[in-house]
Amino acid sequence: MVDELFHGASELEGRTIRNIAAVAMDAPAAANSGHSGTAMALAPLATTLFSRVMRHDPSDPSWPDRDRFILSCGHASILQYGAAHFFGYDVSVDDLRSFRQGLSNTPGHPEVGHPQNGATPTVEVTTGPLGQGVANGVGMALAERILRAEYGEDLVDHRTWVIAGDGCLEEGISHEAGSLAGFLGLDRLTVIYDDNHITIDGVTELALRDNAAERFAAYGWQVLNVGQQANDLDVLEAALRDAIAETKRPTLIIVRSHIGFPSPTMMDRREAHGTPFSPEAIAEAKAILGMPDEPFALDATLPGLNRSHLQERSDLAAPWRERVRDAGERGAALLAQLASAGALSTSVEVERFEEGSAVATRKAMQRAMDTFAPLTAGLTAGSADLTDNTGVVLKNSTPQGHDNPTGRQIHYGIREFAMGAILVGQALHGGLRPVGSTFFVFSDYARPSIRLAALSRAGVLFVFTHDSIGVGEDGPTHQPVEHLAALRAMPRLHVVRPSDANEALAFVEAHLRDPSPATTALILTRQDVPVLRGEDARASALHAARGGFVVRDHPAAVFTLVATGSEVSLCLAACDQLAERGVATRVVALPCWRCFDAQDASYRREVLRREIPSVSIEAGATLGWHRYVDEALGIDEFGLSAPASFVFEHFHINAARLVDYVVTTLEGAP
Repeated sequence: MVDELFHGASELEGRTIRNIAAVAMDAPAAANSGHSGTAMALAPLATTLFSRVMRHDPSDPSWPDRDRFILSCGHASILQYGAAHFFGYDVSVDDLRSFRQGLSNTPGHPEVGHPQNGATPTVEVTTGPLGQGVANGVGMALAERILRAEYGEDLVDHRTWVIAGDGCLEEGISHEAGSLAGFLGLDRLTVIYDDNHITIDGVTELALRDNAAERFAAYGWQVLNVGQQANDLDVLEAALRDAIAETKRPTLIIVRSHIGFPSPTMMDRREAHGTPFSPEAIAEAKAILGMPDEPFALDATLPGLNRSHLQERSDLAAPWRERVRDAGERGAALLAQLASAGALSTSVEVERFEEGSAVATRKAMQRAMDTFAPLTAGLTAGSADLTDNTGVVLKNSTPQGHDNPTGRQIHYGIREFAMGAILVGQALHGGLRPVGSTFFVFSDYARPSIRLAALSRAGVLFVFTHDSIGVGEDGPTHQPVEHLAALRAMPRLHVVRPSDANEALAFVEAHLRDPSPATTALILTRQDVPVLRGEDARASALHAARGGFVVRDHPAAVFTLVATGSEVSLCLAACDQLAERGVATRVVALPCWRCFDAQDASYRREVLRREIPSVSIEAGATLGWHRYVDEALGIDEFGLSAPASFVFEHFHINAARLVDYVVTTLEGAP
């Protein structure tokens, strides 16, 4: 009987579990694609969370003080969609039938802010690449702590629950994120480890013999192992309550489930991971569950019954909104910060760098932090162990930690990948505007989290300094060459390489002021760069935000010189040298290709003027430049260990190369 399958379940909970398990088979079978086994095995856990433990309200799914739920093993997305449906959220039976179909509200992996239909209820972050949801959870727990310390526990008092699988814990990001979470003592974070011993290739013992309990205990976590009690709701609830009772450490709950339970033919088999069940296997499992042997024969009364059950619980959305109103200015400030992601709203004058001086664009970052951080309510900033180098020191803040919950300065340690995903968690939590930084070459370590930040429209600001061969003596291991091209290929990501330090200041201010900023990679130099002056500076101030602009024009120009970042100064120098030879040229800067591409066609034509010859120069790979110019000069080779000036000359990234190219091209023209 079903009661023997799901110990401690109420009649309502038992029916809910059975229906989730049934739809976990039906939806992938209908799509001929999907992962049934994990969702079936975790139906009791999801029901325990949604029914007994989590603070959530289906009638107000975006209620800011709700508990956050993250399915890090996003391949089991039908579990989340099924739970959302049966607990009364706006996920219909038709949505379940449309699982993994075009433009449906139930995509193959959970997607926050799904572009066709808006946010699917209960989906807080985009998951799928394993392990990132664990780090997102660290970011969400960190955001909750900071806001709670700022506004008080009566207004901010929620927890973050993450379900992770074997794959999540195998991925390296879980080591990075787990280590930092333990150090920070994020006691409002609970990760439930679904230890089902199955991966795509077969049993985990093919490649894994870690002791997860000892590993996380060493990180400083509370570890609770409930053994093979994945179907006992009382045992699961007790462990979840023990996690709530812990006030100094994050908690890992280890649950030994059996993938595909209760299917006699699919349980504990690797095929249960990603292969839709056959009709015979579905019929057999449904018979054990006591469910009708027909697709999507779901209990239509369950959403309403579960919603009524949840309404009986006390501290939900409506009482919270009353407390916010009663808190007066404090409550109003919290709502404003949540609505704007803590954007910079106060008018402030930032001291500009002296025109004609030489300043590394990375130095703009520290000046921006000094000026804007005290006025940006949601700002958090930190780096992967390079805080002074990247200029993200918050002089009016102290390092974040369990004993300093208000700290906005976050030391991520040498954990670039986790840092990126933690930034995403902070941003998608709401109320915070996270900035994270490292050397540009190490964007390789962070790239998967940058990708999900862009996919999620998270609005994170990634600051990457030491942007080119200008790194110098550190050599090719530290000199980014292909990185600009790689990040520019990423959809929705604004890759910004400012022409000078003042332009960098303007980009940072614009990002902090935007209530819905684009996810941005700000690429800054280590070496000094001339600060634009006169009309060149005026052109930057007026038009750089459009992503591309004419720095210097000439009515008789016969060539256009185009660049980004430090190489804009080379174009200006070449322009002057060519003028001395009687050759009129114009100079264009393209600090953000994606921003420029978003401008109207007439503006782009006016800036590029493709009817005359053009050439670009950039201290990086030339891939992609031919969209904007006739010829691209750059570096399609790894760098060199030597002083920066030698390396630039070695690769001919200089004004002389531009002059020679223009003169040679014009002489060869018919």
